[in-house]
Amino acid sequence: MTEQTPSGGETARAGAHAGAPDEGLAPSRSDLGRRVRARREALGLSREAVAERAGSAPGYLQYLEDHSARPSSGLLLRLAHVLRTSVAELVGGTAELPAGIGRAGRHPELLVLSAAESLSLLDGHGVGRIAVTREGAPAIAVVNYTVRDRTVAFRTERGGPLAAVAGQEAAFEADHLDEARSEGWSVLVTGTAREVTEEAEVRAWDAAEFSAPWAGGDRPQWIALPAERVTGRRIRVPGTSGGTSAPG
Repeated sequence: MTEQTPSGGETARAGAHAGAPDEGLAPSRSDLGRRVRARREALGLSREAVAERAGSAPGYLQYLEDHSARPSSGLLLRLAHVLRTSVAELVGGTAELPAGIGRAGRHPELLVLSAAESLSLLDGHGVGRIAVTREGAPAIAVVNYTVRDRTVAFRTERGGPLAAVAGQEAAFEADHLDEARSEGWSVLVTGTAREVTEEAEVRAWDAAEFSAPWAGGDRPQWIALPAERVTGRRIRVPGTSGGTSAPG
């Protein structure tokens, strides 16, 4: 039996917004819907594919993603299974907890990734960590990054603490954890950081950028880190359906 789209006025509103841009739906979309959509898109799955595998209707899944809805516990369990996550992750029960709170999987394998595999996992953009030396002490900052031509770059304040990394040896790390399966990967990029000063290159990074820095503020200075050395690792738990896509 499938979950059906709510009836009455809510159905009419859902239909009216079916082709609307995300901005128009943001005020009524629930955190659950945002997490379901983000996880589905991260896995490259269509709404129709997820609905079919979870035993639901595409229209109801669209309504759940775009509005505040209360799916049954059974549907939540099926969605978590299809999206290779947990119900706690979908409903935000782990939102304020540190990553990696689960136990190790059975007979995990630690795999070494090639440079090409490692760079492909960075997927063009995301959130990672830049490690630098400031005033003789190590420091780590979380940044929104963009990848282009084997170079990792991020935006920061002109003259700010992170801008001072230009000309220094620096390390960048990004990772992904699959909490439901105790799997994941990590990638480390090291090289000599530099300021991006040429106008044409600044425009190229601006065009490639997926999102402005989550921290907000005025951060016009691009810092580029060429991938002079790239290493990566993956933890895989044999026998899990997500074993090939999970940190190291």
